[in-house]
Amino acid sequence: MQKSKNAFTMIELIFVIVILGILAAVALPKLEKTKRQANIVSGRADVATIRSAIVNERQAQLVKGNASYIPNLSDNSTTLFTGSGTVPAEEKDHNRTLMMYGIKAGSQIDGWTVKDDAFLVYDYAVNGTKTEFIYTPVDGKFMCAEDIADCNALAN
Repeated sequence: MQKSKNAFTMIELIFVIVILGILAAVALPKLEKTKRQANIVSGRADVATIRSAIVNERQAQLVKGNASYIPNLSDNSTTLFTGSGTVPAEEKDHNRTLMMYGIKAGSQIDGWTVKDDAFLVYDYAVNGTKTEFIYTPVDGKFMCAEDIADCNALAN
């Protein structure tokens, strides 16, 4: 009479666990790098969208006879880049919209945060590394404050 084998041996289970551990050790660092690259690409797209919205809003103002750039990019710290809630009294159009839906503010680790009360300085964080962007309403530029690696990846 022969016994039938219906289970795995302990050696077979240990072998499978070791192989899965090796695969996990190789895959996890690559996954983290991919996440960082995706956040940088997302930030780069945001910067391009913000810059485009600034130019678009300026062109709309030029048609109305107003040559100024939008004074602030946001009017609150939860949804950013929606436009200015505070417009100088001499301007006829008191509702200057930058982006209709804006960009939701992120955390200190990932995403956009506003850095000052005037809504002119913003941080974009990628895995906790912050890159500072400054908006200058005189010339409509939205630029990196420093020339660092993430700045080059995000803004150029």
